[in-house]
Amino acid sequence: MVARQDYRVVNLWEVEAERVLEAEFLPLLPFVPVLRGGQNVPLLQRAVTRLRAESALSELEPLLAFFASFVLETEFVQQVMRWDMAVLRESPWYREILEEGLEQGLEQGLEQARKARRDDVRRVLTHRFGELPAEVEEALEGLDLDQLEQLFSVALDAATLDEFHTHLPPAGPGSNGDIGAPPSDA
Repeated sequence: MVARQDYRVVNLWEVEAERVLEAEFLPLLPFVPVLRGGQNVPLLQRAVTRLRAESALSELEPLLAFFASFVLETEFVQQVMRWDMAVLRESPWYREILEEGLEQGLEQGLEQARKARRDDVRRVLTHRFGELPAEVEEALEGLDLDQLEQLFSVALDAATLDEFHTHLPPAGPGSNGDIGAPPSDA
């Protein structure tokens, strides 16, 4: 036995918003703002009214608000709909976006702190010993925040630039990354 399914791809932006509202294609109501001609407040109001009239569809209102926010000013969307952050905070999308944003923010913050501490080490060394050799500059570039924190103290206390240089971790693969630790005899 062979089963065959015919289908046709329908591009939402080619479907008339007015037709969806008139023909009551209920599953398409959340997409009204991205349908052809659906980028206006009166059609959004009609779609909201229709969704609210069907209790089974009322949960689709945040999705309608989501699509409306792409094509209409947020203030209009908020005026027409019960689109508040409390509804969105309950969605899995919101949690995922929030987690991703927090991760990105943390990474950016750590990178900014690393750059700032590297600049602090350079500034102290330059103030105490004059222009830094290229090898010291290059060594500072690849260090993480913890290593730079340790080197900041070394930069304050070292009697000479050579003494500071002895505390730089060895460069390249196989480096153990411990500040001031003697190179391993591997």
